[in-house]
Amino acid sequence: MSVVDFFAPLSFLLIAGFAALILLLMSIRVANQYERSVVFRLGRFNRTAGPGLYLVWPVIEWQDKLDLRTITANVEQQEGITRDNVPIKVDAVVWYRIVDPERAVIEVKAVSNAVVQVSLTTLRAVLGQHTLDEILKAQDTIADVMQRAIDATTEPWGVKVELVQMKSVEIPPSMQRALAQEAEALREKRARLIKAEAELDAAEQLRQAAEVIMQNPAGLELRRMQMITEVGAEQNTMTLVMMPSEFVSMARGISDAAKVMAAKG
Repeated sequence: MSVVDFFAPLSFLLIAGFAALILLLMSIRVANQYERSVVFRLGRFNRTAGPGLYLVWPVIEWQDKLDLRTITANVEQQEGITRDNVPIKVDAVVWYRIVDPERAVIEVKAVSNAVVQVSLTTLRAVLGQHTLDEILKAQDTIADVMQRAIDATTEPWGVKVELVQMKSVEIPPSMQRALAQEAEALREKRARLIKAEAELDAAEQLRQAAEVIMQNPAGLELRRMQMITEVGAEQNTMTLVMMPSEFVSMARGISDAAKVMAAKG
């Protein structure tokens, strides 16, 4: 046996081993903890791989790697007509995540774009189902309605919509002025009601004080003296002369007697 014949099988084994090593190195893949790889073999779904090390054999296998973390998607501004025929512009934010990588690859193409498009159409539909006041005052409720509607559509794709929030609502300038006038009128109404309630309370307190004073003439005299003291404490040029309550009672009695005599005469 010649030297060439002896080393030929050994060389073939070395080449084959080297090729196998290269093939193995080319097949090694790594997925992070938050990633999953959907592996297809000859066009058919084979397995979901990751996280960590896994193998994808060249030529006969290929993969689609997906991120399982929560994704934030901006829903571009949409113009719509509310139920009370007011044109408005609204944009929103959607938070979603992939819960089933297999369905997210097989059931829909470009899952992220699909979620955004569903959110756009849902936002326009919801605008037409509510009045302007509802959209301005109950944004959280409307966002919950949108979240459930989008989630119902994306559930077959293996996508879970976690949260929907409306970012801003734009209304026409004329409607802004009308809302400002309405708010001002409401504030003025509240101010007048508060002032009227205060006057009513004050009148009630005065009535009760008058009843107490009328039942106790001495209290009336003390109040008169207190008023004189208060007036004298100030640097006033006006002088008040306070008549005792007996004089007032006597004058009232004389007036009543004169009226009786005039009636008899």
